[in-house]
Amino acid sequence: MSWRGWLIVLSGVILAFSAFLFRIYPFLAVTHRVDMSVLVVEGWIHEYAIRAAVEEFRSKSYQRVFTTGGPVEGAGGYINDYNTAASVGADLLRKNGLPNESLQMVPSRVMDRDRTYASAIALQNWFREHNMPVRSINVITEDVHARRTCLLFKKALGHNVAVGVVAVPNPDYDARHWWRYSEGVKDVFAESAAYIYARLFFYPPDSPH
Repeated sequence: MSWRGWLIVLSGVILAFSAFLFRIYPFLAVTHRVDMSVLVVEGWIHEYAIRAAVEEFRSKSYQRVFTTGGPVEGAGGYINDYNTAASVGADLLRKNGLPNESLQMVPSRVMDRDRTYASAIALQNWFREHNMPVRSINVITEDVHARRTCLLFKKALGHNVAVGVVAVPNPDYDARHWWRYSEGVKDVFAESAAYIYARLFFYPPDSPH
């Protein structure tokens, strides 16, 4: 290959890498709300995101807040509903001022690689068991987890439920320059791989492959 050819290839690589640096974070950390009175909070999120969830509840027209999540990490599996991320998240929401009468925890008993999907299925089952028809929800989660959360909730809840998502940025690094921070690099690369898996290789247990 001539030097001009190598220059074209190198330029293409640089352009592709630059596009990845500047576009991957906003792609993953998407925020897209739908109109609804139901707010879902992933219970595993950190307290800065819990505070954002409380502010979201206060500033919008939500009537109910549901927390989701399975067994807490390090528990070795399901013990009881109060030893789940859903319960931990509900406690933090109360601590930060969310009215208890608006709050409902919906724990999942599943602890495996598909925890977000299992949490969404548990929520769907709760709606069904309590005869609560829901046409749309907004889910609060942390920054780069947002697109995968939205995808898996849509897979779990089906086409009849519109799913919006709110990505809360991590205050520990500048999202515009995430590659300058070790935590930003870890979050973006790990979540990029997880999203590719969820998009291309994950099939719900009852879906045809």
